[in-house]
Amino acid sequence: MKKINVVLVGGSGYTGFEIIRILLRHPHAQLVASCGESQFGPLETIHPHFAKCVDLVQEAFDADRIAAHKPDVAILCAPHKVAMQYVPQLRAKGIRCVDLSADYRLKDQALYEKWYCPHTDGAGLAEAVYGLPEFYADAIRTAGLVANPGCYPTSATLPLAPLLRTGLIEPTGIIVNAASGVSGAGKSPSQKNHYPERNENYEAYGVGNHRHTPEIEANLTALLAGTAMAGMKVDLIFQPHLVPMDRGILSTIYATPAKPANVEELTQCLQAAYADKPFVRVRTGDTLPATKYVANTNFCDIAARVVKGNVVLFGALDNMLKGASSQAIQNMNLMFGFDETAGLF
Repeated sequence: MKKINVVLVGGSGYTGFEIIRILLRHPHAQLVASCGESQFGPLETIHPHFAKCVDLVQEAFDADRIAAHKPDVAILCAPHKVAMQYVPQLRAKGIRCVDLSADYRLKDQALYEKWYCPHTDGAGLAEAVYGLPEFYADAIRTAGLVANPGCYPTSATLPLAPLLRTGLIEPTGIIVNAASGVSGAGKSPSQKNHYPERNENYEAYGVGNHRHTPEIEANLTALLAGTAMAGMKVDLIFQPHLVPMDRGILSTIYATPAKPANVEELTQCLQAAYADKPFVRVRTGDTLPATKYVANTNFCDIAARVVKGNVVLFGALDNMLKGASSQAIQNMNLMFGFDETAGLF
């Protein structure tokens, strides 16, 4: 089978690093170019990890130069606001895109602009498919533009969605209490991520105003369509924290049962929803989801418990992988008809 050509936009950051690492072992895809807007030069210099592995030079973004490589897909690891400048140029040249920024995750342009900035690509918003493979695989297969989900939203949506869709929990009063490793803040240095500030420090941030809140609510609400819960709006409190580790997310979620809950019914619902989904593992017994068990994998581990009549859910994933780069490759695999797991085990 001929390999597809992949262009990476934003190869100098942590997510770009992970994309390159996965593509090096991917059986059906090859990286043919990398470009960016701030850091240029040999990728083996930008990422010394790739010495004698990658013989590519990262150049400034130029849509014509990218097109000359005859790419089948571009994977964008650019920040929000920047991605929406690049995507229209790439789509105009017929290049399919997987975007890891937030620019195409919210279908409602007004909602996006409330939480982020003015949006300049309404056509892209209309075209984009939300890239959560467990629920949107059919649409992803034919998509020209896939909006890769956020890391926190993935860790919250996968445990919550099946229980909401079957009416086992109420769509309001949900609390998502999540903790992430520092790599989620990106590679650019700041005082907040300076070692003396982060080491031995567990800290809440974004109280009431974290930008992943509308993504979680909007996607869960959309997933109620076609169920008995259609027309209901999911409303929740999302509270993120930073923990002094490199990578990983653990979300602990509190929800009100719609009827008296038991662990067996909740677990069976989750197992049924993900029985044929290769990267969601439903933990049972004494083993709960933990960041150590999903580190450096594309797995999301989930579990359900009942405490004093309340439903407590857990979701753990690697924020750089299932929360970003490997989920992008999972989406790419679906777009080009490969086995969903290609390059990811």
